[in-house]
Amino acid sequence: MKPVFNNLLKNKEFSVSAAILLISSILIFLFTDQFYNGIEEISLWVRAYFGRFYLWLGLGCVFFLLIIAISKYGRIRLGNSPPEFDRWSWIAMLYSAGMGAGILLRAVQEPVYMFINPPIQSGEIAEIISLEYTFYQWGFTAWAFYGLFALIIGYSIFVEKTDVRLSSGFSAFRKVRFLPKTIDILTILTTVIGLVAAIGLGTTQIEGGLSYLQSKPPGTLWQNMGLVFIICALAFISAWAGVNKGIKRISNWNIYVAILLMLFVFLTGNISEILLNFLQSFYHYFLDFIPLSLASGNFDPGVQFLTDWTYYYWAFWLAWAPFTGIFIARISKGRTIREMILGVLLIPSIGSFFWFSVFGTSAFEIIESWNVYNNEFGNVFTSMFVFFDAYPLPIVTSIIVIILLISFLVTSVDSAIFVLSMFTDKGNPEPKKKYRLLWAVLILIFCEAIIVLGQVKPDSNVLTAMQKFLIISSLPFAFLSVAIIILFCRKIIKKTS
Repeated sequence: MKPVFNNLLKNKEFSVSAAILLISSILIFLFTDQFYNGIEEISLWVRAYFGRFYLWLGLGCVFFLLIIAISKYGRIRLGNSPPEFDRWSWIAMLYSAGMGAGILLRAVQEPVYMFINPPIQSGEIAEIISLEYTFYQWGFTAWAFYGLFALIIGYSIFVEKTDVRLSSGFSAFRKVRFLPKTIDILTILTTVIGLVAAIGLGTTQIEGGLSYLQSKPPGTLWQNMGLVFIICALAFISAWAGVNKGIKRISNWNIYVAILLMLFVFLTGNISEILLNFLQSFYHYFLDFIPLSLASGNFDPGVQFLTDWTYYYWAFWLAWAPFTGIFIARISKGRTIREMILGVLLIPSIGSFFWFSVFGTSAFEIIESWNVYNNEFGNVFTSMFVFFDAYPLPIVTSIIVIILLISFLVTSVDSAIFVLSMFTDKGNPEPKKKYRLLWAVLILIFCEAIIVLGQVKPDSNVLTAMQKFLIISSLPFAFLSVAIIILFCRKIIKKTS
């Protein structure tokens, strides 16, 4: 036992990250209000001074990936073997890791909010504006952040034969002392914080759904803690089994059930209206993509809206990009760069667009049938369950939503456990199982601590603070994104010239 402990202590990526997480948990508990206020102020400062930079960076990432995909470099294959996973399983895994429970959390609430409060004045009707802006916030830009890191890592591990760690991809990083380990530790910490935010949001929605079905007020501590334990336990089992046996199977299940749920709403709803809204909103999103991306002219929703929504989303996607990108790279072995980029940019985006069109359009019609809207869909945690009350078999569909939420969260957590284990096992693509166990336990402890803290000190809104902490940790990755784009271009041009 002692040699194992000594080896873990010598592993700086693991020991430093674990120490920071444990010390942070203690400090957050002791100084909750100061922590929340500090995070709130710094996150607002980041969005105020770097929000426009995030917009330009997002647009730049989309065009950079498209240029690489259509160029001669797009023909480069990531490895010499055929694709490790069939296309369906590949799409299911990247979608489950990249979006997951978020599409259930926002399926109704976000389109309705945009419908009631149109962010832009493009001359189109409120329904189209609502869906167009929702597409924008969940579309090409989000997946471009993921795709950028997937490209960099995929090229490094399958073409240059380096390890999976972000710091190993460029010799320039290794010239600066402590920079490689700093990048790796920052990636680990951001991944864990992102997971805590995602698990906290997801379990709160699950608990809200269970409470809604039981007609009682939400917010039961022990129920939330139990849900966190179940999700982390299932994620550990999946990560222990590996990508092929665990993560792939659950991801496939997620997509099958999500499609069935969407088809249920689609086939029982106004099919022609859903299809029309989808096509029109997609057309306008594609047409308006550049002015939307730069928030220019009539497509500028204002600083307050951008701060609360778009800047927050961009920072959130960017903070998740290294972890998600590494996972996408890991499952993309055998595919060409062109196939990976176009697959990552287009397939999940279009799938999300249709998802939001189905639920958004159906929610608009429910609101019109009510005549008076009293913000019934305003609560992000219960909006889906209120929505299904207007459909046949509401209890059955609500139970399916709860099961799907758990399953999506499991795939996000098991993917993260696997990536964190790869990072701390010297970039091993099949990390030792002791690391998978340790990260599952650490994530469970940290997440349970935050859930308890949020319950003990609800006025401080600890869970919101954890989400906003991602905005702060995303800033280094924003600058890192610019650096790796420049370094990658220099590297491939030099290698192929």
